[in-house]
Amino acid sequence: MLVRLIYASRSAGMLSPVEVKDIVRSSQRNNAKLGVTGALVLSNGIFLQCLEGDHLMVNSLYHRILLDARHREPAILAYGEIDHRLYGDWAMGLVTTTEANRSMFLKYAAQSEFDPYELRPKALEMLFAEMVAHARPISA
Repeated sequence: MLVRLIYASRSAGMLSPVEVKDIVRSSQRNNAKLGVTGALVLSNGIFLQCLEGDHLMVNSLYHRILLDARHREPAILAYGEIDHRLYGDWAMGLVTTTEANRSMFLKYAAQSEFDPYELRPKALEMLFAEMVAHARPISA
């Protein structure tokens, strides 16, 4: 069964650009082996990640993320079966906080600051779909 899981967590500390690249590289390598695809957003100290793939692989990966000390307050924001992947070509894409992306993030937010914890599951799905349409994955 193919599923999409969207979760958010707060960064346990400030991450340097090198650390973020290391996270993306590691995710790309590990996710490709598992057949998991997705995208990662890091904005205002919040991780927002979409994971797609076989339900057993996605669930196992999320449980490993829960054990990662870099994450605080993890929460599944959306989870469900899907017919096709949004990120079929991305083992893991990184979406950075640019001014253009900030406008896209805030399009779905009720407040001026991006807070995915406050977004409805449908809004999260629409946000990730828009990222696919307008953003390019950044090579780590």
